[in-house]
Amino acid sequence: MTIKDITDWLEGFAPLTLAESWDNVGLLAGDPSANAQRVMTCLTLTADSAAEAIERSADLVVSHHPLPFKPVGSLVDGPVDGGLLWRLARAGVAVYSPHTAFDSASRGINQRLAEHLQLTQIATLHPHADDPSVGSVRIGAPSESHTAGSLAALAKQRLGLPSVRLVAEPDRPVGSVAIACGSGGSFLEAARTAGCDALVTGEATFHTCLAAEAHGIALVLLGHYGSERFAVEALADELAAKFPAVEFWASQAEHDPLKTV
Repeated sequence: MTIKDITDWLEGFAPLTLAESWDNVGLLAGDPSANAQRVMTCLTLTADSAAEAIERSADLVVSHHPLPFKPVGSLVDGPVDGGLLWRLARAGVAVYSPHTAFDSASRGINQRLAEHLQLTQIATLHPHADDPSVGSVRIGAPSESHTAGSLAALAKQRLGLPSVRLVAEPDRPVGSVAIACGSGGSFLEAARTAGCDALVTGEATFHTCLAAEAHGIALVLLGHYGSERFAVEALADELAAKFPAVEFWASQAEHDPLKTV
């Protein structure tokens, strides 16, 4: 089994044509013809997750967030992007990122979030030009009566999160929901235009929260990590089922840098 065998499957699962124009996706480091016997998935390559990949002799890391995301000026050992790439390359660890292609795919993160929240009539808010069934942001209707507070509680329970944040009075009725994983606050206006009562996302700026309050749209903030980490865990399981001769695991060293105290 080669790295290319695995990345070819990933490109079929989350076509790179779905990625945003500003993104950096695909095989970002490594030899596609190299053997792949051990593969780790993670949300982000940090000092901890990179060290885990090296210590456990991974041949490939599938990291949701790209490394590098922006151009790197030097490859010098250290705690940030250039140093991480240097250490991974020295250890022969390849890096692949699907990022916004995975967000938008038919079985991508936003679709999975919508299903976790038991939404019905799920549709794409921003259809892709080549395939209107996929694209960024999902919208749907709750399968049962919900308020902003009960929707937030459901998200917390379904994703196993220690806490979520809510911009709205908890008893406000919710009839239509937009889903945008990660830093999805920028989709507030699109959700409002589409007639949504709530936007479930990872994080939003303070001023976006004020705008949501002013427009009467509930914001359910899961945290960036909380809105996406579950999907890279599921991806490891799906890859393991597809390639049983290869060992796959989701990073165990990775953690949310934000703590609730």
